[in-house]
Amino acid sequence: MLAVQIVKKYGRSQRPCAVVALSDGGVMVGVQIAKELHCILMLLMSADIMLPREPDALAGITSGGAMAYNKRYSDGEIDELMGEYHGYVEQEKLVQMHELNSLLGKGGTIEKKLLKGHDVILVSDGLQTGFHLDIASEFLKTIEIGKLIVAAPFASIEAVDRMHIVADDLFCLSVIGEYIDTDHYYDTQDVPDHDTVIEVIENLVHNWK
Repeated sequence: MLAVQIVKKYGRSQRPCAVVALSDGGVMVGVQIAKELHCILMLLMSADIMLPREPDALAGITSGGAMAYNKRYSDGEIDELMGEYHGYVEQEKLVQMHELNSLLGKGGTIEKKLLKGHDVILVSDGLQTGFHLDIASEFLKTIEIGKLIVAAPFASIEAVDRMHIVADDLFCLSVIGEYIDTDHYYDTQDVPDHDTVIEVIENLVHNWK
């Protein structure tokens, strides 16, 4: 359903499109869009940086080091927490980047040069907050892209508000007031393991070429 809406608007765009999934689940949604647009599909992996006794992640980081702070914290709260946990955060950044790059060693590297000049469609299987959109936006800052488009089957009101700020266009099938968690809105939990997800991406690219 998302693919139909997106193709109707961007199927004949002057700029080529590129689909960038924000998670393994996002790949399974994004592959449907990429098939219809006959475009590339990549996975932007990120990890949360958690602090002791804090319920929400302070920040998120990609394998390449692009980092964004969680908007659920005010600037003052971030300054205070960074003052208290600066060394801890720096250590966590290194640990998370190492783990991400270990996963990327199995495939799924995102290539910036393939995004240049493209309309980039960020895809998630569900967005409870706009946090991971901010991480992706930080990653894309260094790339000359066309439009930034966000697509998700489900999103919270908070996430949609963030979409309007970071994106040029958005597609969301259902906006949910009291968002529980993404798995709750699917009848079956059938996202494959990471290695299989990478195979899905590679097979799509192979068939597209």
